[in-house]
Amino acid sequence: MDTIKDAHTHHISQQFNEELEGVKKSMLEMGGLVEKQVRDAIRSLINADVQLAELVRERDELVNNMEVTIDKECTQILAKRQPAASDLRLVLAVSKCISDLERIGDEASKIARLAIELSGQGDSQQGFVEVRHIGDEVSSMIQQALTAFARLDVDSALKVAHEDRTVDMEYRSTVRELITYMMEDPRSISRVLNIIWCLRALERVGDHAMNIGEYVIYLAKGLDVRHMDVEQVEDQLESVEK
Repeated sequence: MDTIKDAHTHHISQQFNEELEGVKKSMLEMGGLVEKQVRDAIRSLINADVQLAELVRERDELVNNMEVTIDKECTQILAKRQPAASDLRLVLAVSKCISDLERIGDEASKIARLAIELSGQGDSQQGFVEVRHIGDEVSSMIQQALTAFARLDVDSALKVAHEDRTVDMEYRSTVRELITYMMEDPRSISRVLNIIWCLRALERVGDHAMNIGEYVIYLAKGLDVRHMDVEQVEDQLESVEK
């Protein structure tokens, strides 16, 4: 009788582990799709590729559906398993991450919509270099944040936070330059404003990637580091290590 009970307990535990790994894997797959959405949205803008931009907007529904599905799975785990400690942190972290990933998807869709508008506003390349540069940076941040989550790599998560600070500085600098350009050439206002909205969307993508990095720290160390700057986070981590 004891042997049967032990086997049943092991089976339930194994199934629980598979459920936890399942939601984690699904979240990372969603992240991979969202990263592609951002890269494709940027490419559609730079190349005036309306067909690609429309595809990005269509795929946003898939991103939304993935969020709903994964969120339901997390809710079921919480209700059925009542996880504690690190298991609970994992479910909560996944639930928070998919919310940020869905918002990144929204920003990618917004860039795609602006790409369609810009394709009909002339051939000016003003601001495109900056869009490509910041776009590459935030796409890399998404990838690095997801890798950090998969590996519970706190150092990589901190790098994402440092990179977000750089993106914020570059965004502000570029917007100042573009405002000056509009003042010098009022005919460019409509087009350049759309570029600024694209840059704003990319800056928000960076913020969401940083949030995922913060969830990695929460998952790995049990620390809630939201609303802290990078130095405060590093101080908190030092205190935990001592």
